[in-house]
Amino acid sequence: MTKMTKLALTALLGLAVLSTTASADSKKGQKLYMKTLKAPCGMSGSKFAATHTQDEWEEINNAGKFEEEVKKICPKANMKPAHAKDIYDFSYEFASDSGNVPSC
Repeated sequence: MTKMTKLALTALLGLAVLSTTASADSKKGQKLYMKTLKAPCGMSGSKFAATHTQDEWEEINNAGKFEEEVKKICPKANMKPAHAKDIYDFSYEFASDSGNVPSC
């Protein structure tokens, strides 16, 4: 193989690895919800996520108001901004119209 082909393959592999590790995770979001939000919210994760449909969660997140919505649902919640993406993925994955039920 030529140097250019090797370089291109290496770059492609590197991007593939980075893109999977940089994405948020609904399982991690579920763990974070259980650890940080379940007690202050006073509700299970399934009840929290089912407060909106997937489209509604997506609109809220795209508008940049996810953290505000969490505060509205759980006034006592103190969610770290770094956890927002994972908890959003959890909320989206287990929304009221998803048909999925979390184990928390």
